[in-house]
Amino acid sequence: MTVESTAARKPRRSAGGKAGTTGTKRTTRTTAKKAQGTDPELVQLLTPEGERVKNAEYDGYVDGITADELRGLYRDMVLTRRFDAEATALQRQGELGLWASLLGQEAAQIGSGRATREDDYVFPTYREHGVAWCRGVDPTNLLGMFRGVNNGGWDPNGNNFHLYTIVIGSQALHATGYAMGVAKDGADSAVIAYFGDGASSQGDVSEAFNFAAVYNAPVVFFCQNNQWAISESNEKQTRVPLYQRAQGFGFPGVRVDGNDVLASLAVTRWALERARRGEGPALIEAYTYRMGAHTTSDDPSRYRHDDERAAWEAKDPILRLRRHLEAANHADEGFFAELEAESEALGKRVREVVRAMPDPDRFAIFENVYADGHALVDEERAQFAAYQASFADAEGV
Repeated sequence: MTVESTAARKPRRSAGGKAGTTGTKRTTRTTAKKAQGTDPELVQLLTPEGERVKNAEYDGYVDGITADELRGLYRDMVLTRRFDAEATALQRQGELGLWASLLGQEAAQIGSGRATREDDYVFPTYREHGVAWCRGVDPTNLLGMFRGVNNGGWDPNGNNFHLYTIVIGSQALHATGYAMGVAKDGADSAVIAYFGDGASSQGDVSEAFNFAAVYNAPVVFFCQNNQWAISESNEKQTRVPLYQRAQGFGFPGVRVDGNDVLASLAVTRWALERARRGEGPALIEAYTYRMGAHTTSDDPSRYRHDDERAAWEAKDPILRLRRHLEAANHADEGFFAELEAESEALGKRVREVVRAMPDPDRFAIFENVYADGHALVDEERAQFAAYQASFADAEGV
C-alpha cells in the first residue's frame, strides 16, 4: 500500500447521474454560500502545491522549524494515515465493530498535536487518532474500544490525553472545567478540546464557550470543520463561519487551512501560548475535509457529490508537504522508501495486535453497578449465564 493510495482515487459517478450534476444538495449549498457572503481567508503557510507563503502574524511560530522537524511531521501524517487505513480494513473484515476514519484530516491533527507541550492536557472526540499519536499513545490501544474489549485502552494521566468521548460535544465542558482547575492551581499549562463542525451545534459547546470566557480559562477549542456532520452540510449547521462564533463570547477565533500542517502547527502554538499566559480561551476552526465516511456504518455517496471529494483530494495534506520537502531538497527517495517500509511494518503490527486481543469477560457488565449488590442485577446475571450456556449446549448436540 503506497502512502497516497488511500486518498488518490478517481471520482465515481454519483447515483442517479454524472458526478457533479446539479440538484437539491448543490442548490442548497450555493444559496447558503450567497447568504454567508464571501468566505474568509484562511491562515495558510503551505499552498496545495507545497509552496511556502509568508504570513506576518504567524510566521514567527514556525520560522525556526528544521528540515528534520518537517520530515517528522510528514512521517507522523503518513503513519497515522496507514494506521487509520488498517483499522478501516480490520472493521471491514469483522475484527472491529466500528471505526471513525480521519482520512484527510491528518494535517489538522498532527499540526495541532505537535503544538502541545507534555504538560498540556488534551480532550479528544473519537476521531483524534493523529493527536493520540502525537501524545505518545500506542495506536493499537485506540482499537480496544472499537473491538469491544475495553472502555478506552489507556491511562489518560499517562499521556495527558483523555479517553475518547462518544457523546457529541460533552468534552468541551470537561476541558473547560479542567482548564479552570489548572488556572486555580497556578500552573502555566493549557488545555485543548477537539470537536467537529456538527458538535458546534450542541448546547454543551456553547456552555463551554461561555464558562471559558467568563472565567478566563486557559483552554483552546479546536474545531475540525470537515464540512459534513454525518450527512448534514455546513449550511445546515451555521449561517456564519464557525470561527466567528467566538466573537459573541468575547474571545478570538481564527480559521486555519486544516490541510496545511505548518499553518495548523503555527496557529495552535499561538493559541496555546496565549492561554498559558493567562489571556483566556481561543477558537480555532481548522477548515478541512472528511475524505471518507463519517464512520464505517455510513455511506457518503448518498448525500455528497464525488466531484466535491475530488476537489479536496487536490489539497491532500500529505501530498502538499511531500511537494514542499522535494522542492526544498529536504527529503530524498531513500527517506520515502524507508518510511514506506515503516508504514508496512506498522500495518502488520496493528493486524497482529488486534487479532490477539483477548475476549472481554462477558460478566463484567454486571460488576460495580451497585456498591453492595442488587437483587435485580443478580437475577439479570443469572439469566445471562443461562443464555450463554445455551450456546454450549447447542454446540454439544
